[in-house]
Amino acid sequence: DLGRIPNGVVSRYPIRDAGYWDDPQVSDRELVWARIDVPGDRDLWAVSVHLLTANEGVRNTEAQALVNYIKGQVPARDYLAIAGDFNTDSRGEPCLDTLRQVIVVPTQAPEDQAKNGNTNASRRKPYDWVLADPDLDPRQVPVTIGGATFPAGLVFDSRVYMPLGDVKPVLLGDSGAANMQHMAVVRDFLVGD
Repeated sequence: DLGRIPNGVVSRYPIRDAGYWDDPQVSDRELVWARIDVPGDRDLWAVSVHLLTANEGVRNTEAQALVNYIKGQVPARDYLAIAGDFNTDSRGEPCLDTLRQVIVVPTQAPEDQAKNGNTNASRRKPYDWVLADPDLDPRQVPVTIGGATFPAGLVFDSRVYMPLGDVKPVLLGDSGAANMQHMAVVRDFLVGD
């Protein structure tokens, strides 16, 4: 049972296997993973998370459980990306240090065109992340949309991004819609030969 707050992984490449690991801190969501057959001779393990808002200690416990699952089940040779709602209040949270056992926390965070890298609704906290392991992280390439290039990746906010014609049918107020809590985070990686 994935609980009442499901999350998932969507891929344009074939998903070889998928499942979820138990989040030890909460019963209404899990740590969802998919093993994806990306171009080249390595698979990509994509893990979707939704960590609790409770406090940084709880998020750190969730991160340690995730590290244990990854170390036990993800082949070191494969690529790994962990993404989703980390509910982090700062870029220095202990859960990020814990996750450094298996991923790289970039020194330069993705940003919007106004140079804001925060992703919650008020744009004051870095809730959302796309993190890659040491094999995948060096393969990052700039995100390019229309004539705009984002070397470290993009935090997409329809109230900031211009020209919106680059991302039709997005409308100016979409990122501020009722109950909108997060901005999208985009990082691009070049895999294959």
